[in-house]
Amino acid sequence: QVQLVESGGGSVHSGGSLRLSCAVSGFTSDLKTIGWFRQAPGKEREGVSCISISDGSTHYVNRVKGRFTVSGDNSKNTWYLQMDSLKLEDTAVYFCAASDYAELDFNFFGYWGQGTQVTVSS
Repeated sequence: QVQLVESGGGSVHSGGSLRLSCAVSGFTSDLKTIGWFRQAPGKEREGVSCISISDGSTHYVNRVKGRFTVSGDNSKNTWYLQMDSLKLEDTAVYFCAASDYAELDFNFFGYWGQGTQVTVSS
């Protein structure tokens, strides 16, 4: 009963920026955490960032720390991933996800969006 829809993907040159959006709908009252994941061709899905809905605390994987920023507006059920200084290795399908658990951990997400493609070129 929770749906997530990502948008904002596209193609950029290295060093460029994109902002991904995640619209959450359905029964959202019990959600505790919003996460962003990505999957590059031929690779496993990996966690990128997550944010606590209750207090706004955040976590980033080292590969994106200092370049990506997660934020959101819970009253609008909309969450964002601002991506700056994009690198070729950031190319992937990006997914937003939601969790009923408060831990800033990539292992507890049970609701998933369909993904949006981000392509970074030289």
